[in-house]
Amino acid sequence: MAGNDGLRTALEDLRRRLDHDLFPLAVGDAPEHRRALRELVGQLDDYLLPRVAAMDAPLLAVVGGSTGAGKSTLVNSLVDADVTEPGVLRPTTLAPTLVANPADEAWFTRQSVLPGLARTTGGGRGEPGTLRIVTAGTLPPGLALLDAPDIDSVVTANREMAAQLLAAADLWLFVTTAARYADEVPWGFLRSARERSTALAVVLDRVPSEAMEPVTAHLGRLLAANGLAGTPLFSVPEAALAEEDTRLPPASVRPIRDWLATIAADAQARGEVVRRTLAGALDSLAVRVPALADEADRQRAGLADLRRSVESAYGAAMAAFDDGIRDGSLLRGEVLTRWQDFIGTGDFMRSLESRIGRLRERVVSAFTGRPAPDARLEMALSTGVEALIRSAADAAAERTLEAWSGTPAGRDVVERAGAVAAGRLGRASGTLPERAGSAVRDWQGYVLELVAREGAEKRTTARLASFGVNGLGLLLMLMVFASTGGLTGLEVGIAGGTSVLSQKLLEAVFGDQAVRTLTQMARDDLRRRVRALLDEEAARFTALLDDVGPPPDAADGLRRAAAEVRAHRAEIGVPDAAGPQEAGPTRPLPVPQDARDAGPQDAGTTRPLPVPQDARPEPSGPQDRPPAPPADPGERGRGSAPAPGEAPRTWADRP
Repeated sequence: MAGNDGLRTALEDLRRRLDHDLFPLAVGDAPEHRRALRELVGQLDDYLLPRVAAMDAPLLAVVGGSTGAGKSTLVNSLVDADVTEPGVLRPTTLAPTLVANPADEAWFTRQSVLPGLARTTGGGRGEPGTLRIVTAGTLPPGLALLDAPDIDSVVTANREMAAQLLAAADLWLFVTTAARYADEVPWGFLRSARERSTALAVVLDRVPSEAMEPVTAHLGRLLAANGLAGTPLFSVPEAALAEEDTRLPPASVRPIRDWLATIAADAQARGEVVRRTLAGALDSLAVRVPALADEADRQRAGLADLRRSVESAYGAAMAAFDDGIRDGSLLRGEVLTRWQDFIGTGDFMRSLESRIGRLRERVVSAFTGRPAPDARLEMALSTGVEALIRSAADAAAERTLEAWSGTPAGRDVVERAGAVAAGRLGRASGTLPERAGSAVRDWQGYVLELVAREGAEKRTTARLASFGVNGLGLLLMLMVFASTGGLTGLEVGIAGGTSVLSQKLLEAVFGDQAVRTLTQMARDDLRRRVRALLDEEAARFTALLDDVGPPPDAADGLRRAAAEVRAHRAEIGVPDAAGPQEAGPTRPLPVPQDARDAGPQDAGTTRPLPVPQDARPEPSGPQDRPPAPPADPGERGRGSAPAPGEAPRTWADRP
């Protein structure tokens, strides 16, 4: 319909924005938010988009209600044909049955409505999860009845299916019984109909003749007290049926049948029902979509918190590494020993006086298998730096896993990664030692390049040749780590000597300013390489968050889409309400004249019942309780005698 193009486009845009996994993390009441998202997507697919695209399509009335309310029997009786299979076993309706006039069959078989359900036709009960379509010439054109599963079924899939079908209905024909009309589950659905302004009629089924007037009156008061005054209310008397699949007496259902026929035959009345329900569903988007957008923002905040915990842990690891290279701790143990071999024994000093001394060390090393003192010192330095990197990475991994495990969202992510992966996350990766060793070796090569380049620029080639690039490179490496912080006793003296001697020798070759510059460049390069290693380690955690959660602009996009839908709401021919909280019936549903004139002897009334001044949402006085109806027998025609003194379960009866 051209007049609805703007609204249809806005709804399609909203639907596309709901395709993302908006609530992957255990943030807030995530299961409830996922359920609300599924319901919204389902109503868009099953009802809003098809209905906006075809406002004049046949009216779909869903017959829903509690277990054992007699929905299937009622549908068979209304169409005067055995189209569904009633029974005493629960649940009875496993696959919903849609009954339409042959002229309307094509509309429902081409999956315009409820496109996610496979269609079956012909006899049989149908498979669970499918939509069985049958035709009945006794049903007027323009109207279809859908027998839905129980809203309180013991089977979860059936309850979800019932809710899905009710959300796809133009009209609810809600069936309850004299014994269960005050149960909480049905009223939850009725309040939902009120909040979304869904066109609604209530059928009070299986009412004992002696309880017809008081029970009907009490239900009417409950409807009024819950904001549903004026809802058409039909009362169907209890009838003893010879067999389970027997239909109700025609007189019992005539008011309902005539009322439905009147709506189906009157295009204006049918259009009013459609616009009323459609307007209520559209108005509900103004509340439901922004609420989902707010929760999507919370998901993004939860993801940001997890990322910040990773950044904090690995930032602390980098700080620990910085402390390790500045406080002199690397000059302990093996490095001190090798430094003493290198300097204290005079090997290095002799190598400065004569190249022959250096050649002799290499020859001795070749015959004895021992590396030269400078090689041993370089290896000790490399080993110390690698150990410091691994220690920092292990601490960061442990800290991150602990932080994640302390939040529901983090635990959710870790559990999804699996037990094996979670165990590995608590420590540095198995490839880190190899990567750390390569990074340190590359850094040492960079330091030697610095020394060689600086020597060439300073034109100190003769001095450089006498000291040796490797020797000066080692001294520069020691300058990166040389400090007396954290050292005591003899270590202080050795470290202090290391620092002073290294600095003096380097200054003799390059000058004091150049030495400071070279030292800072060497330290910065080492930090850059270690930072890259730690970033790779952190990526093991952040990779678990990639492609998780809504896109960055998802929440704002949802809000804009909801506003766009509201901007085009008037295209359906209903003025915009002042706000979603004021959404309500546009006018009472039509009631046939003969139904309004019918008395109790004609099987009930559809006339809105008067509401007493003291009507309250939860009646608490005995005057609000009707005389006792029969206990629910679980099937029509069995155990219809009322229990003496027994009253139906009302809110006032609950603790």
